[in-house]
Amino acid sequence: MIDAGFYLSATAAVVWLIVLLLPWRPWSVKEVLEADPSGYEQADLSDVTVVIPARNEEEVIGRTLAALEHQGQGLNVIVVDDESTDRTLSIILESNLQALKVVQSDSLPAGWTGKLWAQEQGLKQVQTPYTLLLDADIALRPGMIKSLKDKQSSESVNFVSLMAVLRFDSFWEKLLMPAFVFFFKMIYPFALANRPDSKFATAAGGCIFVETDVLRQIGGMASIKDALIDDCTLAKTVKSAGYKTWMGLTHGVLSQRPYGTLRDIWDMVARTAYTQLYYSVTLLLICTVSMLIMYCLPSFGLFYFQGGAALLSILVILLMVLIYSPVLRFYEFNPAWGLALPLIASLYLLMTWTSAIRYWKGERSRWKGRVYQKI
Repeated sequence: MIDAGFYLSATAAVVWLIVLLLPWRPWSVKEVLEADPSGYEQADLSDVTVVIPARNEEEVIGRTLAALEHQGQGLNVIVVDDESTDRTLSIILESNLQALKVVQSDSLPAGWTGKLWAQEQGLKQVQTPYTLLLDADIALRPGMIKSLKDKQSSESVNFVSLMAVLRFDSFWEKLLMPAFVFFFKMIYPFALANRPDSKFATAAGGCIFVETDVLRQIGGMASIKDALIDDCTLAKTVKSAGYKTWMGLTHGVLSQRPYGTLRDIWDMVARTAYTQLYYSVTLLLICTVSMLIMYCLPSFGLFYFQGGAALLSILVILLMVLIYSPVLRFYEFNPAWGLALPLIASLYLLMTWTSAIRYWKGERSRWKGRVYQKI
């Protein structure tokens, strides 16, 4: 007689097989744009303005600006100091960038998130055809802006976004951060988002290269002023307006922000996890059941199921590792890290529940000393 364990294991196997065979292959790493260091010194970037919002970023802003010195000629840079209370402003003023403009942010108006308000003020100063929205902690490898510009012109893409390489220094970063990219790609498949005939869109807010007129046409950041997941919301707004978007991976965009402890990563994920579920209890429960079946059940079955159910559990674990391995290899990790995916998924699920509990207590998100209350 076939027991419940077999049916549960079979369900997990079917789900992973579907993921493996999806035509848009959310687990693959084929959407890639790397920095082009050849001849970047002579590249004319006078038609590009980098807009950087900075709030208490003294640990990273210096390296971010220094990296922009190795992109090409004539690059314009606008940094919006968002009421920093540390040495951020003084470090910005020490930069050697030739075309650097510093904007002192006005106080945050009601209904805006801090990053979007800072970007909006920076965008008002942009006078070039192209804008690069860059986070304060993002360092670009030489020639990265040249590659972004070439991608835009060669494929007539109005909006290009790249997923930054996250830090992998501490144990917790090694364990959890590659999976952050993996889960992001599973939720927001790049290949599907990059299809012009698809309404689906996604982006990573750390690095977005966009035609300035496109931002003007959609109403600037005011059109998404209260968005917590501002990158994906911006991409969706741009694509809904009829423009072409593209999202990819790279080794040329580097995040300097450390998440050295489990608590750091926990708070980072909990900041927007429930927002991604549209604050829906139903979606939270569906997410919980799905992750338990896909990631946790196979490990449980490996030790507690017998016969065919146990064999299916082994098959599911192998499928899981196989599907996770392209992301691990892209970041030069041993695929054996995939065996930890059940533990990793369990931690991310708990972070999502933390996000939901904070929301139920009245807090939408928190960042850099600002708390955004439940609407």
